[in-house]
This record gives sequence, structure tokens and C-alpha cells, in this order.
Amino acid sequence: MANIKSQKKRIRTAEKARIRNKAVRSELKTAVKGVRQAVEAKDLDAAQAAANKAGRLLDKAASKGVIHKNQAAKRKSGVQKLVNTLK
Repeated sequence: MANIKSQKKRIRTAEKARIRNKAVRSELKTAVKGVRQAVEAKDLDAAQAAANKAGRLLDKAASKGVIHKNQAAKRKSGVQKLVNTLK
């Protein structure tokens, strides 16, 4: 454990950020999973709606620095390709 006051605070804030980032990443996985399930059920409208939601969440995560912007773009592209297989 650190002895320096600022380092103690840094440890606390880093832990809060880690927990928050973990929650966001979990939410992203759930959103992408929803798209996959809608595609498997061959429901175009639900798949597109889920893809739109996932896209928004991915962009938000990238803007907050939870994931890299290129990772967000790659995932959005993959999700949309899945939806386009139904068209």
C-alpha cells in the first residue's frame, strides 16, 4: 500500500474507473449478443434496432476512452455486416 496521500487517492479513483469500465464493456457485449440473437431468429427489424443501439453504445464507450475508437469502428462494422446478411 502506498504511503503518499495523492497515490492513495489515485488508487481509489483507478479502482472506481476499472469497475465502471468493466460495466460498460459488459453492456457492450450484451448489446452485440442481442444483435446476434435477432439475426439467428431472422428478425430484420429487431436486428437493425439492436445494431443501432449497439452502435450508439460503442461510440459512447469509445468517446469515454473505455475502448479504442478503431475497436469501436471494427465492432460496429461487424455488427452491421451481420444484419446485412438478412437483407
